[in-house]
Amino acid sequence: MSTSPTVPVGTSRRRHTGAAASVAIALAAGLSLGAVPSAFASESHDDVLNAAHRGSSDAHPENTLTAFRAGAEQGADLIEIDVQRSADGELVVIHDTTLARTTNVEELFPDRAPWNVGDFTAAEMQTLDAGSWKGSQFAGEKLPTFTEAIDVIRHSGAGMLLEIKAPELYTGIEADVSADLRESRGYVQSSVARDKLMVQSFNFDSMKTFTQLEPTVPVGLLGTPAISQLPDLATWADQINPHHLSIDAAYVTEVQRLGMDILVWTVNTEADMTRAIDLGVDGVITNRPDVLDALLDD
Repeated sequence: MSTSPTVPVGTSRRRHTGAAASVAIALAAGLSLGAVPSAFASESHDDVLNAAHRGSSDAHPENTLTAFRAGAEQGADLIEIDVQRSADGELVVIHDTTLARTTNVEELFPDRAPWNVGDFTAAEMQTLDAGSWKGSQFAGEKLPTFTEAIDVIRHSGAGMLLEIKAPELYTGIEADVSADLRESRGYVQSSVARDKLMVQSFNFDSMKTFTQLEPTVPVGLLGTPAISQLPDLATWADQINPHHLSIDAAYVTEVQRLGMDILVWTVNTEADMTRAIDLGVDGVITNRPDVLDALLDD
């Protein structure tokens, strides 16, 4: 793989071409990168994806079926979830690599510290309460299996932004994710065709592995790679998904010029949402999809 490839705009699987075209026009006209945000700002907000971070997680227990349903009801285009693997090989949905923060595992299994996800079977995890930590009204919420999450999100009308969490802890998890996705007949093909399935990770090697298994599914790289790294990454990745405060307009411009999308996280205030939209990002990942939905409708 070349370290300095020439990647024409529009050669990847990007959804949004209007912003990239505006950048190309601006550059051809000799405008500086600082002048580009005005081209983005003139575009319709309809192109900005609303991704509910772990579901509607500001008001609901994160990474639960209740949070996923609420996110879809609140206008999210995508439900962002985190997938790991149990001790007996079942894919489960949870963010932290330990169960302590969002379940009552310490109460039920006091002798199993540090309560790593990978040390518990799927059946053991199904006995946990994953809702009470957020509020008594959520008592009894369970940790979903990945299969359950696929079913609920698929029928909610929203898409899925799937993070493979800490894949270095779970050898071969990329193949497991692919297999579970394929078990839901027609899901991969129909979701990709409607821009409703994307997979991301902080582990770039994992995403290289996944894209070899599922070449039609867009893959995103979490974090903020240096601008000098972007041309090489653009030869195989579809998204760069950084923290929203780690980027500026020039960074957004370069990502999109190379044919990739950019989704930023985790954006929870109206001021930060407005800043991200004005930068011309392709998607905003938020704990408050209802707030973002209202802002995008203005």
